[in-house]
Amino acid sequence: MSLIRDLWAYQKGVPIDFSAPGEPTNNAHVESFRGTFRAECLDAHWFATRSEAKQVIEAWRQEHNESRPHRALGERTPKEFAGELGACPELSTVQAAEN
Repeated sequence: MSLIRDLWAYQKGVPIDFSAPGEPTNNAHVESFRGTFRAECLDAHWFATRSEAKQVIEAWRQEHNESRPHRALGERTPKEFAGELGACPELSTVQAAEN
């Protein structure tokens, strides 16, 4: 079915804006994150309950987003990077115009 859809989209000039299943190269950032999350969180723990899984995953998410430096952000944490964007007047006016 997906081949038929892809052919139709190609013939009509319709761009497909999502990553098709089995096509990880369509969105390398997401696939990179999934690999990191799987290796550092899911594969590193054995969850006995869903509640435990939620707690461990939330702790990993907070550490990943708030205290871990990211190479793509110039070795800054996402929280630091977002704070710097908020302090930038040029970006604040662009964001306001988009809303």
